Amino acid sequence: MQTPTISPTLSSISPTSPASPTYLAAELRLPTNWLDYTLLGIYFVVVLGIGFAARRSVQTTLDFFLSGRSLPAWVTGLAFISANLAATEILGMAANSAQYGAYTVHWYWIGAIPAMVFLGLVMMPFYYGSKVRSVPEFLLLRFDKWAHLLSSILFGFAAILIAGVNLYALAIVVEALLGWPQWVAIVVAGFFVLAYITLGGLSSAIYNEVLQFFVILAALIPITVLALKKAGGWDGLTDKLTEAHGDNFVTAWGGTGIGEANPLGANWLTIVLGLGFVLSFGYWTTNFAEVQRALSAKNLSAAQRTPLIAAFPKIFIVFLVMIPGLAAAALVPGFGTQESGYQYNDAIPYLMEGLLPNGVLGIAVTGLLAAFMAGMAANVSSFNTVFTTDIWAKYVVKDREDSYYVRFGRLITAIGVMASIGTAFLASSFSNIMSYLQTLFSFFNVPMFVVFIVGMFWKRASMRSGFWGLLAGTTAAMVNYFVLYKQDVISIPSDQGANFVSAIAGFVAGAVVMVAVSLFTAPKPAEELQGLVYGTLPQTSSGGTPTPGTAEPPAPGDEAWYRKPALLGWGAVVLAAACYIPFSFSL
Repeated sequence: MQTPTISPTLSSISPTSPASPTYLAAELRLPTNWLDYTLLGIYFVVVLGIGFAARRSVQTTLDFFLSGRSLPAWVTGLAFISANLAATEILGMAANSAQYGAYTVHWYWIGAIPAMVFLGLVMMPFYYGSKVRSVPEFLLLRFDKWAHLLSSILFGFAAILIAGVNLYALAIVVEALLGWPQWVAIVVAGFFVLAYITLGGLSSAIYNEVLQFFVILAALIPITVLALKKAGGWDGLTDKLTEAHGDNFVTAWGGTGIGEANPLGANWLTIVLGLGFVLSFGYWTTNFAEVQRALSAKNLSAAQRTPLIAAFPKIFIVFLVMIPGLAAAALVPGFGTQESGYQYNDAIPYLMEGLLPNGVLGIAVTGLLAAFMAGMAANVSSFNTVFTTDIWAKYVVKDREDSYYVRFGRLITAIGVMASIGTAFLASSFSNIMSYLQTLFSFFNVPMFVVFIVGMFWKRASMRSGFWGLLAGTTAAMVNYFVLYKQDVISIPSDQGANFVSAIAGFVAGAVVMVAVSLFTAPKPAEELQGLVYGTLPQTSSGGTPTPGTAEPPAPGDEAWYRKPALLGWGAVVLAAACYIPFSFSL
């Protein structure tokens, strides 16, 4: 949640707080020189080169929108995590750590890993086995065209808004660090994303995301190592933070008991249910910007392993964003307060300016740009797929030749990028874009998740229930946030707590309405549910509209023990749980 991982969120900060990228300190202008700009230029050349190389493999809509379902698991796995690792997460989670300390680990170990494993082990067999080209298309098979159309519209709208958030955040950072005007940064980044997706489709986006993953690591690792050294090592860092902020600042669960006050405005129950279940599962299992990477894998085993492979770097990436935030809080007394001269979102730029030499500085700037572009590209590539295959080809211009839809996909990509540029300026009207981003997930992903989960595990869920459950869940989440919380009808300590409550309200409302509607409307015939509901067998596929596909045997080499999805999945869960142990006590 972009991570709820949910994408990163600082939504616990009030809308008037300066802890937003909008307020990056002007004095953080980086001393870049020709070497740094040369590295940045090389990166952009390589990005376009990948787009031109991928263009040669694009012949059909399957090639353009799903890479011909031909990519190996390690490629789709790295693209999966890179698409999530937007710079809003890098800056946002570092800022989160500077303000809240070790609470940040929740967004990774409970707010991502269980949901990613659930996607790989439980949901990917339904997605990939049904041969759908998008997440909304699965709702067409399980429910009806109304659930499909509504989910397509909501997803397309959300994708453009989130892509715009990434563009706007990029512009704020580039303006602060390099001095480029915001509109220049937005247009330049939008042009490069448009170029390589239009040229090579999803393959271009995915291979660029693999490159971007390593560029992002090359940027974060030097910052983390040097910051930790500057703070006196781990022991020196924790001693400074404990002295300044108390023991709970370096623990994951301190102060989260029910009835206890803490900066998050959330107790362990709302963290586990609101973040760990509703928001997390809603994001990772239904967000097509992520699922699309798994659908492009070469077989079912590779598709299942995509989120499971991504889960392992996800477990450890938290240290690369949390330690810089903690270090900034330790090195600058009162970091984030007005007296310090820095805001929480200044954590990464502050460390870049003070610790990195030229050359390495260029890599760090390139890493931030790569992260923003990965987040934007993931949403744009998923938007063009949903709009072309789920809206245009299904309801507007039907039964045209395949080449027509490839051309239209390229056109709608350009339109999507232009729309993202527009929503980037819309995001500028929000004083805290991290809160804005997290709110979008509670509105759009959570209601879709409840429709999926009820439809997959309850055969009696009727065709009509999908549409009404999705509508009710979205409405309930919006009403809770904009009416009950914003109008002070109910008292919630923070925006973050409000997002958790909105997500729970959307989930409960969607589930209740689905059950009620199902009891009064006819269920879908049992023969049409084969391969779409848990416990049913797949049926033989037929041409035309996607139908549940046949169970495929393991590909050569997939029988190896280290490729078993169950082993990878449970291994990730156990490892994430083990990581909690040292952060569950005062250090």
